[in-house]
Amino acid sequence: MLRRISTCVRALLALAVLVAAPALARDNAPDRPRRLVLVDDDLIGLNGVPVLLLQAPDVEILGITTTSGSVWRDTATAYALRTLEILHRTEIPVVPGATFPLLNSQEATKRWEGIYGRLIFKGPWTDYWPGDTVQTHPGNPSPEVVPPLAMGNPSTRASPEIAAAFLVRMVRAHPHQITLFATGPMTNIAIAQSLDPGFAANVKELIYMGGSLLPRQTLDGASAEQFAREFVNTPRREFNIRWDPEAARIVAHAPWPKITMIPVDPSTGTQWSRAFIDSLKPAHTPLTDMFQTALEPGFPMWDEIAAMVWLAPEIVTRSDTLYIDFETSQTAAYGDTLSWTDAYRPHLGERAQTVVRAVDRAKLEAAMRDLYVRPVRH
Repeated sequence: MLRRISTCVRALLALAVLVAAPALARDNAPDRPRRLVLVDDDLIGLNGVPVLLLQAPDVEILGITTTSGSVWRDTATAYALRTLEILHRTEIPVVPGATFPLLNSQEATKRWEGIYGRLIFKGPWTDYWPGDTVQTHPGNPSPEVVPPLAMGNPSTRASPEIAAAFLVRMVRAHPHQITLFATGPMTNIAIAQSLDPGFAANVKELIYMGGSLLPRQTLDGASAEQFAREFVNTPRREFNIRWDPEAARIVAHAPWPKITMIPVDPSTGTQWSRAFIDSLKPAHTPLTDMFQTALEPGFPMWDEIAAMVWLAPEIVTRSDTLYIDFETSQTAAYGDTLSWTDAYRPHLGERAQTVVRAVDRAKLEAAMRDLYVRPVRH
């Protein structure tokens, strides 16, 4: 009898193991391979591409390289380090890159303005901010001076490596696997391509925020009007490209397997609103709590669109295939975006790009909210 009971028990246990096997296999199965990413950015504040990618469960950021643009490189580096501290991801290297553009300079910009009129935004060179109630200009004459950050100053240090060398090294280590995000001026990427002519071809895809086609004001309110004013008379000029047009042209001519352009156009239909920021409050994570004080309502979601086009492509409502280049002639159009359909392009090395023209704001915000309210990964 005992032997019969023991045999039955063993049979039941075996059956239980067979029934549970699929669930156990699912629980013990290795995670899906993470998508590899590099981010090149002129970070300012606690938003942008890095935060969204860090919150995405299937993404691995191999490093963040910094460049001057909206702020000087060292200030962007401080923002990157502090962002990683808040998100408990200090194992990710932050690698400083270019302080100055390849050719453009403050003196050359002043000379250009004397002939063709003032630029509205010049990053740390900004010395004129007419009638703006959205923000004070962030001009700073000294690249070495890093102002106190509203989100707290970092205690961690940047990598001693040079950004362009780091980019080349990572791409060589992971050929055809890395998505490269460029959401500031493209000086580091141009230098990387110049150092290694095989760099672009070995990247899986490039996604960049920069350039301008024909943006229009699509939201009501003073903030929307002020951010749209830059494009009323100069619809082809955008800051990321205008800071370093020569670098942008090098990047536009490089042999990327796939390239997606996020011009300023879709950003005019987006905005960091107080309602959206408040909607993140209930999560009470270190990230969403910091958002309550570190984010300033009124700004378009420039770089966030670049991240979400890749993470949630269903937000895109219109895109075109265009051949893109950038003007470097030092004339009135210096830094402007040039674009053609295939039938009209000049065949001077310009390449086809997927150009995102419009996004669904509600879908964008919903997808962003889903990522922001996730527990901070450790």
